[in-house]
Amino acid sequence: MKRWTTLLLGATLLFPAISFKGPSPKAPAAWQPLLDKNLSKWRTFESYRHQLGYKGQTPTDAQGKPIPPIGYDKNEAQVFTVVMQEGKPVLRISGEIYGCVFTKQDFKNYHLKLKVKWGTKKWIPRLDEPRDSGVLYNSQGECGVDYWHSWMLAQEFQVSEHEKGNAMGDFWCIANSTADINAAYNSTKDTLKYNPTAAPLRMGRGGPGFCQAAANYESPNGQWSELELISVNGQSIHLVNGHMVLAVNNSGFVVNGQRQPLTHGKIQLQSEAAEVFYKDIMIKPLDAMPAEYTRYFK
Repeated sequence: MKRWTTLLLGATLLFPAISFKGPSPKAPAAWQPLLDKNLSKWRTFESYRHQLGYKGQTPTDAQGKPIPPIGYDKNEAQVFTVVMQEGKPVLRISGEIYGCVFTKQDFKNYHLKLKVKWGTKKWIPRLDEPRDSGVLYNSQGECGVDYWHSWMLAQEFQVSEHEKGNAMGDFWCIANSTADINAAYNSTKDTLKYNPTAAPLRMGRGGPGFCQAAANYESPNGQWSELELISVNGQSIHLVNGHMVLAVNNSGFVVNGQRQPLTHGKIQLQSEAAEVFYKDIMIKPLDAMPAEYTRYFK
C-alpha cells in the first residue's frame, strides 16, 4: 500500500485537482478614453460664420451664388484645439464658426461620459442668447444636412446654459431624425417637457423637434458639469451630474415618409457660437440597458 500511496501522491502533484465551478463571471468592460492631445480619434467639419437673420438657407455671395462650406479637416480660425491641464487633454471649441468635431469610429450600445464647462466668448448670432453646444449621437451620413448646414443626421443631448427654458440634457431632433419621448406641454402649450408618467409623443418629422429635460442640474458657471449618455438599441438616457433628466425611445429617422431605425453612429460635439470646453471623454461598451433605467421604457 505504501507504493500505491506514493504513486497517488505523485499523480496529485503532477495533475492538481480541477475545480468545476462553471464559467467565470464576465469582467466589466473598461472605460476607453476618446480624447488625446492630437485629437487622433476625431475629425472636424466647419460650415459658416452664421449671421443675424439666418433662416435655414445656404448662404450666398454678392452675386447670389451659394457659398460652399469651409468643409472637413480644415479647422479654420483654430476653432478646435486641445490644451493640457494638470496632465490631461482639454478640448476647447471656440464657437466662432458653426460645425463639429466628430469621432472617426461608429459606436453602438455604449455608456459615454464627459465633463463640460463654458468659456467666456460668444459670437453672432448668439450674442444675446444662452451659450449653446451639444453632444450629437447616432450620427450618420454627411455633415451639413441640418437647418444650420453644420451637422450630421443625429439625436442631440443638448449642452446649454439654463436660460430661456434651455437646460443641460434637453433633446433635439437633428435633420430628419425622430424618436418617442414621454412628455407633456407646459401651461402655455408651447414647449414640451420630459415627464416619465406622461404618454409618449412622436418627435421629429411631423411632430415637435424639441423637448426640455425634466429639471436643471447644471453646475454653477465656471465649474465642470459631468454628462452621461447611455445608448442601447435605440433607447437612450441623458444624465447630468448623476441625475437622470430625459429618456429617448425608438430612435429613428424618416426617409420618404418611412421610419427607419437609428441605433448607432458617430459622436459629434457642436461648435455653435459659444466658447465651450470638454474633458474626460470616456466610453465603454454595454450589452444591455442597465437595469436601473429599464423602467423608463415600459
